[in-house]
Amino acid sequence: MTARHRIRFPAAESKSLSQSEAFFFLRENDKELRLRFHDYDAIYERPGLYEQLFYDRLKCSSPRKVGEILKSALDANGMALSERRVLDLGAGNGIMGEVLKSYGVARLVGVDIIAEARKAAERDRPGVYDAYYVADFTDLSDDMLEELQGWSIDCLSSVAALGFDDIPIKAFLQALRLVADGGWVAFNIKESFLSSADQSGFSRFIRELIFSQYVDIHHLERYRHRLSMEGLPLHYFAFVGQKLADIPPDFLKRCGIEE
Repeated sequence: MTARHRIRFPAAESKSLSQSEAFFFLRENDKELRLRFHDYDAIYERPGLYEQLFYDRLKCSSPRKVGEILKSALDANGMALSERRVLDLGAGNGIMGEVLKSYGVARLVGVDIIAEARKAAERDRPGVYDAYYVADFTDLSDDMLEELQGWSIDCLSSVAALGFDDIPIKAFLQALRLVADGGWVAFNIKESFLSSADQSGFSRFIRELIFSQYVDIHHLERYRHRLSMEGLPLHYFAFVGQKLADIPPDFLKRCGIEE
């Protein structure tokens, strides 16, 4: 059995912190470490810490939610998730991959930018992925791009990884370009990213994308992603759409977004 970790949340400081700034304390070997929620390399190195933090303590529901609406959208269109060849972007230690695997996807390819994620997935969920690449999607080599294209991807998933500098816009666009026309896209984003009040590059990119001629929206649902450290609900939108055409290289420029 995986050992339980001794986790403590900050008492007074947490309310003023953004999600990307949030941190916790981990007591280990008579020392207390301060780790940010996005210190994934350090978190993945410790078996069970990611699940204990985000799923046991903070009740994250996103992999299950995104997986459910993806399957529902495909079912409604007379298609089977079991026939999809899925690229799981920002795969981490394989929690979303495990959900997709439970639906019997035809092929499942994971990708993350840090080696600790792949090591954790192989340790915690061996056999879930048919292949798992450590790669920077903003700067793919020709050999890596050719290998990824060889998987004939027709579905893209990305859960709890977009909008906080974990996956840059350019990387997400590259992943979308790997999806065949007529393929499917499923991801989640913080609710503020769909608000016109948010003028960040990622927010503008998502709004332009989902209302563009390149993607057809099939499902958009607001739901509780997880709890904050104070026990308050954090809401996200879950999105499922169908790719209609390749997204051109100048899409960001046309959206007024600097790469």
